[in-house]
Amino acid sequence: MSLTTVPGAPIWIELYTSDPAGAQRFYADLFGWSAETAGPEYGGYVTFHRAGEPVAGCMLNDGTTGGVNSWSVYLESNDVEATVGMAEANGGQIEIEPMQVGTLGHMAFVIDPAGARIGIWQPDSMTGFAVRGAVGAPGWFEVLSTDFAAAVPFYENVFGWSTHPMSDTDEFRYTTLGKDDLALAGVMDASRFASNSAWSVYVEVADTDATVAAAVAGGGSVLAAAEDTPVGRLAELADPSGAVFKVMGPTGA
Repeated sequence: MSLTTVPGAPIWIELYTSDPAGAQRFYADLFGWSAETAGPEYGGYVTFHRAGEPVAGCMLNDGTTGGVNSWSVYLESNDVEATVGMAEANGGQIEIEPMQVGTLGHMAFVIDPAGARIGIWQPDSMTGFAVRGAVGAPGWFEVLSTDFAAAVPFYENVFGWSTHPMSDTDEFRYTTLGKDDLALAGVMDASRFASNSAWSVYVEVADTDATVAAAVAGGGSVLAAAEDTPVGRLAELADPSGAVFKVMGPTGA
């Protein structure tokens, strides 16, 4: 079963990359992830495991879609077709129509009114990541939105989010799915500094600075240097294929 019964909570993260083999080496060295490759009926899909438990997926970007190498977030749905219908009714666009993925579940991709793409997963046998908030596992998920006023009601109406403003100033406007220690994801007003809306994936680490150094040694790059914040020491990185992700660890480490 999934980790939470909160409607629309993040349930899975997935890497879309032109170099799955290189990604397996990079993330094994960085987070200690092992990799399991599915059969041809699933297109050679790779599942990353932390201590034997699934935490993320990886699929080949063969260049035919025009999509860039990237990390994606999936939100849980108990009816993917109904969720896609609600997305359209609330100003979203369909990127990938609902489809069955073997016995694992049903998926779709939509684009929210501000332009951020988001996966939808209706689980069957594959119930998402088995751990979150632990070192080497997904820790946080947020959408940086260039249209905050459109994004928040979209996620409320389409995914059933119960949102709670954390800050509402021009300098920092942020709302969360859930409240305080029970928060599961966030929406940030990025209109002052971003040209595009996008979801971000954070992975928990024991030492942010050591992880940054290891990423660079493994061929990755630093997009935003490690910095202490009220929620931990954060950094933004890109893997060798250019896929962007973030890490979060304790302050002072």
